[in-house]
Amino acid sequence: MRFLVAFLTGILFGLGLIIAGMANPTKVQAFLDLAGVWDPSLMLVMGGAIPVASIGYFLAKRRGKSILGDVLSIPAARHVDRGLLLGSLLFGTGWGLTGICPGPALLLPAFHLSQGLSFLLAMLAGMAIFELFSRFVLHKPTDQH
Repeated sequence: MRFLVAFLTGILFGLGLIIAGMANPTKVQAFLDLAGVWDPSLMLVMGGAIPVASIGYFLAKRRGKSILGDVLSIPAARHVDRGLLLGSLLFGTGWGLTGICPGPALLLPAFHLSQGLSFLLAMLAGMAIFELFSRFVLHKPTDQH
């Protein structure tokens, strides 16, 4: 049952990304290009997603567990730290340069095979480098669910 729910919600999420244009790097770059020919349409995607997600979080907090009975792990941190700022800066730079966000990056190889695969592999390599750096240089576990 868990696999089926994950599979169906993944399909729903993927379809939403494609229909909204979030999997199209050109459209995303046009959204991020405030000084050029700005395309504000993706703001509607965020504007629609935030209220829906907010309702979901509100209900999840009240319920305390998922629909399938799993314990929920809702982040409680409310502070901005150096890691958040640096990560946001790196994420924004990558997103702005490529027009590719991590969620849509999983779809991109199906549409633009070479660009999608190269980005996906680079993203996974960056995540692995961070994991190794955190474990062996900073001596911190990175188990962040």
